[in-house]
Amino acid sequence: MKNNAIEVLKHSGERAIFSIEKLKNSLRKSGAEEALVNEIANNVRDELYQGISTKEIYNRAFALLKKKKKGYASKYKLKKAIYELGPTGFPFEKFVGAILYYSGYDVKTGQFLNGKCVTHEVDVVAHKNGQYIVAECKFHSDEGRNCNVKVPLYIHSRYGDILNNYGDGNKEEKPNEGWVVTNTRFTEDALTYGKCVGLYLLSWDFPKDNGIKDRIDRLGLYPVTVSTLLSQREKQFLLSRDVVLCKQLIDDQFYLDHLGVSEKRKARILEEINILCQKS
Repeated sequence: MKNNAIEVLKHSGERAIFSIEKLKNSLRKSGAEEALVNEIANNVRDELYQGISTKEIYNRAFALLKKKKKGYASKYKLKKAIYELGPTGFPFEKFVGAILYYSGYDVKTGQFLNGKCVTHEVDVVAHKNGQYIVAECKFHSDEGRNCNVKVPLYIHSRYGDILNNYGDGNKEEKPNEGWVVTNTRFTEDALTYGKCVGLYLLSWDFPKDNGIKDRIDRLGLYPVTVSTLLSQREKQFLLSRDVVLCKQLIDDQFYLDHLGVSEKRKARILEEINILCQKS
């Protein structure tokens, strides 16, 4: 180990050398100014110890950022907010459907499509300009757990059965893209297999510059779980009513009234999510 180097424990159980530049880059993505990025990164670095977990580093940086500006803190906690769409994968399916909807697709979730052999329940079906997407979502509530090759293998077999039901006819009604979407990351084998068989893989940071995080930032489609002002109970209430996006809450503010939120607090919540929903 290098002199004065700090070993950190990652979610996966692996150990790595702490990189202040990685911490700074993650803070920059929240929109924080460079002076604030340096201030927080230096404060966190001064409190490190050997074997500290990346989770604790994140928590310390988040707490400091939240003190300065909640809007930055909300963006900084985006990845964690996606995990909070669990414990079931249903809100994540709705979230993926919403990303496609606001990208101009006609979208349906929880659809049943006939295969040649059996009927399949498909998480998301989307149409746009002749593009017919059949997407399966794999949600992990456990950070550090990636999608291995078994996932695209399984989904490819289901997608193939659906395609085989159409034969050579009904080309306009036949799906032409099979997607696998996860909130974590794909292993190298999963990526290789997906590319080989023609599946489109979408994860937190893949494809490069067009992963889930990039699409969220570009479209301003932040999940309600990203809010630093809503409690866990309030977030679960919203998710149970299929309100998965901050944008939906802006359009349907009456949900905050159902929660008994005071007018003063309601104004603060709406101010926070309006800032978040501004497109990059």
